[in-house]
Amino acid sequence: MTLPRAPKAVVFDMDGLLVDTECIYRDALISTAAEMGRDLPVEVVMRMIGHTWPASAQVLRDHFGEALDTDALRARSIERFYDIARAGVALKAGVLEILDFLDGAGLRRGVVTSSRRSEVEHHLGDHGLLNRFDFILAHGDYPRPQPDPAPYATAAERLALAPADVLALEDSHNGVRAAAGAGMMTVMVPDLLAATDEMHTLCVRIAADLHEVRSILEGRTL
Repeated sequence: MTLPRAPKAVVFDMDGLLVDTECIYRDALISTAAEMGRDLPVEVVMRMIGHTWPASAQVLRDHFGEALDTDALRARSIERFYDIARAGVALKAGVLEILDFLDGAGLRRGVVTSSRRSEVEHHLGDHGLLNRFDFILAHGDYPRPQPDPAPYATAAERLALAPADVLALEDSHNGVRAAAGAGMMTVMVPDLLAATDEMHTLCVRIAADLHEVRSILEGRTL
């Protein structure tokens, strides 16, 4: 299956798509909750993927009750995350290859993420990738968080392109909902969350990794 049309630009999510951070966030949250005497099930963490922290905190309160100190949980889990991340956050398979292809094809690209800009600078900066994107939209750079289409609508505005001419690459359900809701061609590259029937409906393709996405692009732009 090819894309409906040749994209004029590509927009990437970050966590779980460019960098292998989702599993570290998951483990940091679960172990921090355990320190606080709470058993945090993996399935609850999975419901937090693709959310900003306020929405994730609500997921936690829905599960544990309003008495949970979500600010303390967040602060300690971030410390634990960076303790682990100091050893290096790995790039996901195919990142450098797809960026090299986009360079050769002259296609602009950006990052749209629910993470804070400081986290983007850490994760991508460690790999020298910040200057390989034309723009970065992080938490606070758009009026409403995903699954609202606003992050991706803002990206289309930044590119001065119709959303239908932009390819969005996502690993989370909320990210797919946001990108597809904005009208972008959307490809899901699953990480911790599997592709559901809804994802198959919203996406033009489900890809195994960014190598596969690059192959799709090569077929449309050569």
